[in-house]
Amino acid sequence: MFAFLPGFFTGLSLIIAIGAQNAFVIRQGLTKRYVFIVVAICTVIDASLIALGIGGLGAVISGLPWLLEVIRWFGVAYLTWFGIKSLISATKNQTLDAVGVESKSAGKVITTVLAMSLLNPHVYLDTVIFVGGVGNTFGDNRWFFAYGAMLASLVWFTGIGYGAKAAARFMSKPVFWKVLDGVIAAIMFTLAVTLATFKF
Repeated sequence: MFAFLPGFFTGLSLIIAIGAQNAFVIRQGLTKRYVFIVVAICTVIDASLIALGIGGLGAVISGLPWLLEVIRWFGVAYLTWFGIKSLISATKNQTLDAVGVESKSAGKVITTVLAMSLLNPHVYLDTVIFVGGVGNTFGDNRWFFAYGAMLASLVWFTGIGYGAKAAARFMSKPVFWKVLDGVIAAIMFTLAVTLATFKF
């Protein structure tokens, strides 16, 4: 527990902010489509990156600044594109009950969540380098720290995915989708600007 609890709260503190990945999980939860797939992918990716960080990959990536630059500009381009798409969506009348609210196939949903999860440099900075660095300070107990951080990811993504799904029946008005897409667009643009100007 000495290492497990710090791992849990460290992991939770890093993912609790509503970012591109979290916003996508919430939206899928609200539409009740492929929620398990999205939650599972996000959790597995987080757990894998935490394991890589604890295993020493954090030190490798921190020594390859060019790799972070490549990831950064891929992230900027993708977040900007997704922000524009969300902004356009915000101008349309949508309802939760309409078939076209979220008509993506499982393949497209998987592709989107993978991009959201892996094209954000902060994912590697936070999950691999930061969590990996802090976790390794626990020495022989570092894997218990990792397990705590992994549990935090599972709890968080399950909570926002299925929590949104449970509340979906209260969110069937078109105005909700306009506001949600507007907020998501703002998040995407803010993250894109942040990534473009952040000094790694």
